[in-house]
Amino acid sequence: MASKVRLYVDHPLGEEQSVPLTREQAHYLFGVMRLTEGAVLSLINGKDGEWDASVEKASKKGGILLCQSQTRALQIPPDLWLMFAPIRKERTAFIVEKAVEMGAARVMPVQTDYTQSANRIRQDKLQAHAVEAAEQCGGTYIPPVDNLARLDRVLADWPQDRQLMFCDEVLIGDPVGLPALDGPWAILIGPEGGCSPAERDRLRSLPFAHPVSLGPRILRADTAAVAALTVWQQALGDWTRHE
Repeated sequence: MASKVRLYVDHPLGEEQSVPLTREQAHYLFGVMRLTEGAVLSLINGKDGEWDASVEKASKKGGILLCQSQTRALQIPPDLWLMFAPIRKERTAFIVEKAVEMGAARVMPVQTDYTQSANRIRQDKLQAHAVEAAEQCGGTYIPPVDNLARLDRVLADWPQDRQLMFCDEVLIGDPVGLPALDGPWAILIGPEGGCSPAERDRLRSLPFAHPVSLGPRILRADTAAVAALTVWQQALGDWTRHE
């Protein structure tokens, strides 16, 4: 039977590898989940896949786990970046969580012309949300969450082999029209109110950028992120194609 508890650890995983626990991890496993010595749980570290591990030592201040066997190999998601303008804190966290669940390989908050100054982020908090999402959804890979960067600077250093799906609310009602181009991709979700005319003009001038509609209605930014990831995964991602 698969373990009901999954835990991310910042430690190598391998056969007979011992894994020390932090005070916070020990509190979660032994105080919240009520695991005892001999119990088996699943471990991930974003590098070595998923491993069954047994509790060798349990205490309030720490503990020791012992890796037994690998249950799943590391599953690398498609080479897809999700770029989005930060919104309110809880909705920004939602975007990060759904990006992990839906298979983004990198999460990139970007500052646009219309991004509200109050919508600042804490990169460490968002990275923690990514870890929690991977623990919950059965993922073995933890996408990095970048620090906030200006959109114009990101575009200035853009790798020319990476296509960009630009979700443009001006195209509301048009067919999605996502080109069937293989290789690295990114998705850009604008802020509440959309991208500025200058940003939209620049994006439309870039040879790698592809403006698309997300349907007949204007979506909230967090809903748009989920919709865009769904469109891309269905057309080009790993939902229908397997290595």
